[in-house]
Amino acid sequence: MIWMVALATFLTSALSSVFGMLGGLLLMAILVEWFSVPQAFVLHGLFQLTANGYRAWLNRADILWRPVRFFLVGVGALLLVLGFLTFSPDRAWVLIALGLVPFAASAIPDGWRLKISTPSHAGLAGVVVGGVNVVAGVAGPLLDVFFQQSELNRKQVVATKAVLQSFGHVAKVGYFLWLAGFVVVAEVPTMGLLVAGMVASVFGTTVGKQVLDRLTDDFFFRWTQRILWGIGAFLLARGLMTLIGPGA
Repeated sequence: MIWMVALATFLTSALSSVFGMLGGLLLMAILVEWFSVPQAFVLHGLFQLTANGYRAWLNRADILWRPVRFFLVGVGALLLVLGFLTFSPDRAWVLIALGLVPFAASAIPDGWRLKISTPSHAGLAGVVVGGVNVVAGVAGPLLDVFFQQSELNRKQVVATKAVLQSFGHVAKVGYFLWLAGFVVVAEVPTMGLLVAGMVASVFGTTVGKQVLDRLTDDFFFRWTQRILWGIGAFLLARGLMTLIGPGA
């Protein structure tokens, strides 16, 4: 199981390092098949926090720090609210939510012109990313909506999103480990599994960074949406099949 998790984390971290998302969506879908929902959310959060944090470090020269401060205000406000809630999603609904995230992001009207560089929009992004992370485990596609009108190049998008997604995963891990109190000591993954996944995320991120440097902005923006919709459709179908059950 350790090597299976390490391989999945390596491949999905590389994918995220190239496109700034996508990998997290797939990794969440894989982990909820292998572990309980609380375990999967915590594992995913720790692996993605490692991958995003390292990706932010590799691309640190391209990070836009101003939006980060307002994003943190939004995440902090959300955590205060979550402290009074008790919520643990079912596996089938997690998969359905994962599948819907890309389409929900695409359904947001262009006229809204959400821009991560606008302070109020960055704060809203913090609330949205933190909330969707708790429900679906992944919010990268929705976060991407805030970058579509930002007029940034591919490296600035990947670098800044890596920082914001890191804090989104901190909120998710904090919710399941402390605020919600769902994960007891017996459900905490083994240290070997954690280390293997974190190391794999670093190597995957490094490989993905090398690929990113060779891509063009045209290829990056053209293929990201297509791949995202394909993954979303697959996860939505998988979630519906899980909900219906084998006996239906």
